Amino acid sequence: MKFHQDHAETFIPDNTPLPQALARTSHLCVAAHQDDVEIMAAHAILECYQRQDKCFSGVIMTDGRGSPRTGKYANYTDEEMRLVRLAEQRKAAVIGEYAVLIMLDYSSSVVKNGSSIDPVDDLVAIFEAARPQFVYTHNLADKHDTHVAVAMKVINAIRKLPKNSKPRALYGCEVWRGLDWMIDSDKVAMDLSTQENLQTALLEVFDSQISGGKRYDLATLARRRANATYFESHNVDAANALSFAMDLSPLLQDDQMQPLDLVQEHIQRFKEDVTDRLTRVG
Repeated sequence: MKFHQDHAETFIPDNTPLPQALARTSHLCVAAHQDDVEIMAAHAILECYQRQDKCFSGVIMTDGRGSPRTGKYANYTDEEMRLVRLAEQRKAAVIGEYAVLIMLDYSSSVVKNGSSIDPVDDLVAIFEAARPQFVYTHNLADKHDTHVAVAMKVINAIRKLPKNSKPRALYGCEVWRGLDWMIDSDKVAMDLSTQENLQTALLEVFDSQISGGKRYDLATLARRRANATYFESHNVDAANALSFAMDLSPLLQDDQMQPLDLVQEHIQRFKEDVTDRLTRVG
């Protein structure tokens, strides 16, 4: 499979030929950066782990050159940091038993450019070959520009597919903004109560980020635990850990629906929920 970037890379942990490896994909995550997959798509990874009937694949859009760095990594050049982050992501793919890991190697500036079509074309080729049932990406209310840009390119790519080739569901997940603010009936709650050791291992692989001053491992596991505890105010915890997602599937079912309209509907329901509660008890 040929991608637009010369240094784009395909990594298959079990060495299955690429066409077969992609074709077995049932769950696919498209993420902006190395480690975003493991933060936001743990549910998909666990769902497929050591299963014969389900397989997980990941796609990383950017090259990692702009990563913050301190301590051991403080003097790394952009290219050295890129290579470190690619190596870390390959380790995560081995640990999580991914079917395929594809690193498209775009700069963040290209991904954030709304008129750039090469990333969309690459995603269309991946979706056509993999035909996943479930796709995970960033949520449209994320506060990181590159994350939102990736989500938009995922939506645009899926909209280019024939109707019978589109995934059953598209989920926008938590990274640089939690989704606790959404009303409960709008949340897609993903149970992550099991295999915390595996979840931890997937996060701890990214030493360049953790040693570099960002404790994504602790913060991500803590968010999942907090989601589970604060999800229900009047019942005991039904799960030990939850991640939340925004259901973006309506954007695939209706090509005329604007992503902004979908997000504003969620914001409006949140506003109404707060207004109603204040009116009742105020």
